[in-house]
Amino acid sequence: MLLKARFKSLSSFHPPARSWTRTAIRSLTIDSLSPAVRNVQFAVRGELAIKAEEYRVMLKEKGRESNLPFDRVITSNIGNPQQKGLDQPPITFNRQVAALMEWPQLMQLAPSAFPQDIITRAKELHEEIGSVGAYSHSQGVPLIRQNVAEFIQERDGHPSSPDNIFLTGGASAGVSLLISMLISEPHKSGILIPIPQYPLYTATLAQFSGVAIPYHLDEAHEWSTSIDEIKAALNKAKEDGIDPKAIVIVNPGNPTGALLKENMQREVTNLCAEHKLVLLADEVYQNNLHRAAEFPFTSFKKVVCDMGSPVPLVSFHSVSKGVTGECGRRGGYFECHNIPDDVRAMMYKMVSVGLCPPLQGQIGVDCLVRPPKEGDESYALWKEETTRINKALAERTKLMAERLNSLPGLSCVDSPGALYLYPKITLPEKALAAARAAGKEPDTLYVLSLLDATGICAVPGSGFGQKEGEYHYRLTCLCPGVEEYVGKLEKFHREFCAKYQ
Repeated sequence: MLLKARFKSLSSFHPPARSWTRTAIRSLTIDSLSPAVRNVQFAVRGELAIKAEEYRVMLKEKGRESNLPFDRVITSNIGNPQQKGLDQPPITFNRQVAALMEWPQLMQLAPSAFPQDIITRAKELHEEIGSVGAYSHSQGVPLIRQNVAEFIQERDGHPSSPDNIFLTGGASAGVSLLISMLISEPHKSGILIPIPQYPLYTATLAQFSGVAIPYHLDEAHEWSTSIDEIKAALNKAKEDGIDPKAIVIVNPGNPTGALLKENMQREVTNLCAEHKLVLLADEVYQNNLHRAAEFPFTSFKKVVCDMGSPVPLVSFHSVSKGVTGECGRRGGYFECHNIPDDVRAMMYKMVSVGLCPPLQGQIGVDCLVRPPKEGDESYALWKEETTRINKALAERTKLMAERLNSLPGLSCVDSPGALYLYPKITLPEKALAAARAAGKEPDTLYVLSLLDATGICAVPGSGFGQKEGEYHYRLTCLCPGVEEYVGKLEKFHREFCAKYQ
């Protein structure tokens, strides 16, 4: 009874309420965050993309009652081939292997639905991996790394070791890892990046308090790389007290689509040796070649090995681009060459913190580097699908470049690779004044107006970097219905220029 009374007494006890005030706890505000985080900018998913999403939601919820001058948003701001509205179909081979790895019982439940080479591949991978719901080796599944090494060796004619392969959650994860490791002294360690550049590089450098050392590509010569320009950038960085640690080469280029010729790759390699730079080769668009006979792809691994150069090289590849377009699976890899064992051990330590890359992304990498071979049951369909996608990309790129080049005040290099065009726009003085009044970069005003008028979401050149007084925008060549798409671009450009004449 006494115990019961005590519990009753305790149950009726309520501690006095604490009066919280704003000064009692530290507030979470923008100013309380890391300055490095506040400095990160990523134009591809920035102001334009946010506004485009707002329009997409308005159209979904209100339809014609939204009173917008377009009936759909066209996402031309990012290389995301399978995004709704672009609808590049996935490669059947890749998806069938993924399906059997996701649910191996399908091999028994629907054996006639899958070609035999698909079943054989899935069984091999399942024997190595087990469930895709389990962690793998932090560096990636050993069998898949072996297959990546064999792909590289066959492509380049030089040995590759699975010990030098790191599978990653998309190429971006590898880029971020390398940049984080190379910034040994915040605000002093620098990395050379091409201008225009994919904003991943400036964003990641800002995140890790590194310094971007820009070198400009030559638009007048099809966005070619200039050794003199790189040397000038190096000299200026050193004069400013910056320690150059590495150089980024994007080949084929983003946003330009330009490909380096082998003689230029050799010059870059020699420059890296002279200045003790790590060479970071972003080669994720190596399978997007629109005029391969005229502009072939040669990897930096092949060039460095052919030269017998000791230059430290890290090369990146991804399942997000090419004809695969599996952006959401987050699969990629990088290969280390001429990297000391103790440095590679540090890389392994850092990737171990994240436990492992996504398993379905790793399986996507296996399909990328080990597609069906001639004679396999899946080969004919794989060949037909990949040829069709490559052909469509090349035709769209050519048609878009021709039509854009016919417009007054607009010029565009006919991109030989990647997924984009990067037109240069000459804007009327009144448009420049309107941009200044609105507090916007002129090309940002242009692409915001394009979005408002047509629903086409592009990215201003100011997000990629450009010379003072020049203006560009980037758009993808992924949109179906290219005649209608280009027609909207043409109509808008003429109306915009007329408005500000």
